[in-house]
Amino acid sequence: MSAIIYTSESGYTKKYAELLSQRTGLATYELKSIKNAKISKGESVIYLGWLMAGKIKGYKKASKLFDVRAVCAVGMAAPGMQSPEKIKQQNNLSGTPFFYMQGGFDINKLHGIHKLMMNIMAKTVGKKLENKSDKTADEADMLEMLTKGGDHVREENLADVLAWFEAQPVRSR
Repeated sequence: MSAIIYTSESGYTKKYAELLSQRTGLATYELKSIKNAKISKGESVIYLGWLMAGKIKGYKKASKLFDVRAVCAVGMAAPGMQSPEKIKQQNNLSGTPFFYMQGGFDINKLHGIHKLMMNIMAKTVGKKLENKSDKTADEADMLEMLTKGGDHVREENLADVLAWFEAQPVRSR
């Protein structure tokens, strides 16, 4: 494995990429700055991207440039509220190891169309969750994040991807 490549909109995916880099010793590069990176086209990488409407941002471009060995999607929902199989299907990830990690949400870190879309989504979903009398713990957490923001980036959320990485033959790392 040569590096960790990531795309981050509000910083949560970047935080995971940096934590993963610390644990694996792999260099970390932001996809939009890849031209200045010390990594060659076709090298094997772990890709991290933020999730928007089921799509892993930047993955398509990264998969054209690199040999993506594993993909990590970072979203605002708790893992139990996401369907890993649906995300894999939407992103054509059959056969590629896939990991989902909860990131965070801060409307003030978004810009342009993403901020507008998330404002609408936060109000719509927030209202539904607010009116729900039998909220699960994950739903209550989502409501809190939508109304006040939140950061769920934790090193322990990397456990599955780190276990996968450690299981790779040394030469392919």
